[in-house]
Amino acid sequence: MTERQGEPPVRRTIVSGSAFEERIGYARAVVDGDRVHVSGTTGFDYAAMTIAEDVVEQAEQCLRNIGTALAEAGCGFGDVVRVRYLLPAREDFEPCWPVLRRAFGDVRPAATMMVCGLADERMRIEIEVDARRGPVGPGAGLRIEAVDGDARAEEWRHVRNMIVPPAAMTPDEARERGGRYRLENAYLGDVLVGCSTVRPPEGEERAATVIARVLPAYRGRGIGAALYASGLEHARVLGAGAVQTVVLAADADGLRFAEARGFVEAERYVPAGGSDEWVGLRLASPPS
Repeated sequence: MTERQGEPPVRRTIVSGSAFEERIGYARAVVDGDRVHVSGTTGFDYAAMTIAEDVVEQAEQCLRNIGTALAEAGCGFGDVVRVRYLLPAREDFEPCWPVLRRAFGDVRPAATMMVCGLADERMRIEIEVDARRGPVGPGAGLRIEAVDGDARAEEWRHVRNMIVPPAAMTPDEARERGGRYRLENAYLGDVLVGCSTVRPPEGEERAATVIARVLPAYRGRGIGAALYASGLEHARVLGAGAVQTVVLAADADGLRFAEARGFVEAERYVPAGGSDEWVGLRLASPPS
């Protein structure tokens, strides 16, 4: 989700499948530009619409529900700036502290606890959060890791196929790529947000290919730049004399990203047997 300069903030809603959202008429979360507002969330398992009796178990489920909404919004608990705790019984609050501290202890959002009645007598805690999606990078919740093993290869394949569905890969094809190229995945906390490919230098110019991909909901936060920097560094280690990339012509965000980093269009082509146009770009200045 990327906000363009001069355009109004992008607004979208996130639903969880909770019966309450449909009956009452609200969304689990609203993304408004870089701000994410998560509705008051209780300890219901929304898939089964069941709720535990224990308040600590309810708090844990509240946070799982909130974490899912934040992930779909393109952020995580590290982006939370405000949290509100609502409980019918004040004595229930302290037993939940260890669970809440695990989620927010390193984040330290502004917080309020209120004693009030909730909509259903089975509900013993409700949590509401506001978050702001800001730039992230290594050391600020973002991890970039080399693909190692089938599980990581499947994650890499998932991101690649989401970004370039016309050229979707099979698991066997992804594993084969991993044997020839440097593949990396990017995670925001524990959430998969992007991937990259570095093809080793070839030809007289020793041109390496560096491709960074970020899932749409996580764009505009510096993740692509971090993936690209990691890939470019690996290309340098391999002794690349030039760097190129390739982008699906229909991927306007991808083309803007490449051009902003000094790539210039070199060619357009349609692969044999395909129907979608691709753009090959070259880095105007050789890597240093």
